[in-house]
Amino acid sequence: MRKPRVCIVLEGSYPFITGGVSAWTHDLIINLPEVDFVLFTISPEEDMELRYELPQNVIEHKDIVLNKHYKSTAKPAGRKKLLQTIKTVHEIFESNSSHDFAEFISNIPEGFFMYDEAVKTDIGWDMIVEASQRNNPSYAFTDYYWAWKSAYDMLFTILGASLPDADMYHAISTGFAGIAAGAAKVRKKKPLILTEHGLYHKEREMEIRKSSLIRGYQRDMWTKLYNSFSRICYSQADMIISLFEENRRKQHELGADPKITSVIPNGIDLPRFSIDREEKEGFHVGLVGRVVPIKDIKTYISTAKIVLDRLPDTTFYCIGPTDEDPAYYKDCERLVKSLKIEDRFIFTGRQNVLEYYKFLNVLLLTSVREAQPLVILEGYCGGVPAVATAVGNIPEMLDYDDRFLAPSKDSVKLAECIEYIYSHPGEMEKINKANKQKAETYYNKVDLHHRYHDIYSGFMEQN
Repeated sequence: MRKPRVCIVLEGSYPFITGGVSAWTHDLIINLPEVDFVLFTISPEEDMELRYELPQNVIEHKDIVLNKHYKSTAKPAGRKKLLQTIKTVHEIFESNSSHDFAEFISNIPEGFFMYDEAVKTDIGWDMIVEASQRNNPSYAFTDYYWAWKSAYDMLFTILGASLPDADMYHAISTGFAGIAAGAAKVRKKKPLILTEHGLYHKEREMEIRKSSLIRGYQRDMWTKLYNSFSRICYSQADMIISLFEENRRKQHELGADPKITSVIPNGIDLPRFSIDREEKEGFHVGLVGRVVPIKDIKTYISTAKIVLDRLPDTTFYCIGPTDEDPAYYKDCERLVKSLKIEDRFIFTGRQNVLEYYKFLNVLLLTSVREAQPLVILEGYCGGVPAVATAVGNIPEMLDYDDRFLAPSKDSVKLAECIEYIYSHPGEMEKINKANKQKAETYYNKVDLHHRYHDIYSGFMEQN
């Protein structure tokens, strides 16, 4: 049997962004050399710098810019079919229904981008006007029109895109990536695998609700759109994978068929992270992650201030790249200076984390959103306990132990957790041994790679 050719479909991550999903994707590709991969990536701008050197078994990479207008090279055959296509795009994404998606996509040829047709035909214009009157009666029509067009033009870019040929399509989220992969499944009659690290529609809804720039009707429109993306991707997928059981149940609530869902947890390179500790004078706390808002580095800094007022021999390290959001990094630097903790708080930039796991006494995660963070497992292997915010799968990873968990942005509780570890060295020695055993038993990445190898091989045999 020839090598499987798998198209991985990604939005806003690998190979342009480091960490998290990107690291998982890169690791999967490297460890499955018997599989040929092609990448279809969705980016916010052109010519982004690659943050990873693509492995040799990545044989093709196609990138599309989400907010760019592409010139159509094809159109549906006949005006009647065109009008029905425009009508259906409104109905599907307005109604949260997915049942017409396959027929709808089969009427849209690759290379057809309906930016103009969706608003310049009578049926398209009338449906926008009607939607504005129904959803936006208190605001000017122009407000609704431009909000609608900015959202749907990005959708039209994805619907018209041509994905590389492959034996199967593997989307690493729902959202625009899931829609692109769903369209490829219909057009090319190939299987679709979905792996969700987080829940895309929930993550986007959180961002929308926190934004002061999005009005009420726009919030509803975007939320409905992202929920539709997930429903459609679930309806088209042949296999749906989540990292932990809670997210699997939430997939079912939004329409995923329980018969095709499963859980494959993240895994780590156990030998690499099973390191010998090198105790260092003082008490040392580290956060391993990018300096970006989702990691809530400002809460980490505030926590450091509280702890240092009580445990002045503590040193805090922020271990990870600082160049992904320069403005946020500058804000964090200013906060450190304003709290007068520069001598005890260090931004290390990119580093070999193993050198820090050797001596860290606590690994702290202050993220406002996570799925199943690998750094906790890495720390466990190195004998480093974790304190973290109770988001994603973190509570389960920390055994729902309130001594080590805190609500998002709760610097006071996070500081108390760190102080508990500082004050109970004998008890922590036992906990650290149990954590390492758990990581070795349940989170070996060799098992993860075997399972994905079997999944790809199984779909190849079906073809």
